[in-house]
Amino acid sequence: MWPFVLESPGGFSAPPQPLDWVVYLHGFRSSSRSVKAQKTIDAFAQAGQGDRLWVPDLPASPAQALALVEDELRVRLHNNPRLRLGFMGSSLGGFYATVLGERHLNARVALLNPAVKPYNDLQEQIGRKAVYFSDEEIEFVPAYLDELRAMETTQLTQADRYLLVAATGDEVLSFASMVARYPGAHQLRIQGSDHALSDYDEQLPFVRLFMGLA
Repeated sequence: MWPFVLESPGGFSAPPQPLDWVVYLHGFRSSSRSVKAQKTIDAFAQAGQGDRLWVPDLPASPAQALALVEDELRVRLHNNPRLRLGFMGSSLGGFYATVLGERHLNARVALLNPAVKPYNDLQEQIGRKAVYFSDEEIEFVPAYLDELRAMETTQLTQADRYLLVAATGDEVLSFASMVARYPGAHQLRIQGSDHALSDYDEQLPFVRLFMGLA
């Protein structure tokens, strides 16, 4: 187990009431079949709350990815305006989860090595790319960088709604940028590890508690 530091404003605890619905957003070139996604699915199932988690396969277009989630949210919120929401996001999915968290201010948001400025990080990813954990490919075009810029949020509303899990050993994204992006959030800082959080089993209990799993 890698050593870690938990900085938690006001104390780290489960939500006052269980969340009704949680959306897990995978990273760039990833899918619902990723290791972290599957471990999260298992955690919800083991807690008897598998029906409260949605792990969609996201389109390459950021605008379409957000629209996919918002369309589903619109239906669910129409049926239950008081729906208690949670968003989880890994890497690029962490950027998406932050955007959604600022659109839905009652939501809890858990971020796993989140991208902070993906429109910069992904400039070298233009073109056809293989999708991890899949035989599929995506086409990532320059316009998608503009879509990411257009949806960026710079402020955090009620930062204590956010849990940041960030690894100093992330070989893809800047640990310092992640920590600086989420001041006032609960921050689980892993001293080592990697971008994939290969030791996700060690962080999962914190995520489980924050998302209100028994």
